[in-house]
Amino acid sequence: MGLVVAILLAVLVLDEPWSWVVVVIGAAWEIAETTLVVRWSQRRRSVVGTEALVGRVGVVAGDCMPEGQVRVAGELWRAHCAGGAAAGDEVVIREVDGLTLVVEPA
Repeated sequence: MGLVVAILLAVLVLDEPWSWVVVVIGAAWEIAETTLVVRWSQRRRSVVGTEALVGRVGVVAGDCMPEGQVRVAGELWRAHCAGGAAAGDEVVIREVDGLTLVVEPA
């Protein structure tokens, strides 16, 4: 956007030596802005799939003694909790085994 404004100023408003200065400043601004946006968008690796579940906290929906169900991010998952957990307890997901979450009390 800065480059477009600079070109419009150069063509419609400014005299010859200043028009080039404004276009160069507009181009530099555009390059800096693009570089900043690209770096900001790549600041961390996206996490999807089962990797996103490990370490999250869920709430036990049905008694997990040792098998039960856990609600994580609005989804209901089958869970295995070796220590046992009652409905309403918070648990931490330690690993994902197929479609079963291995959890432990928080």
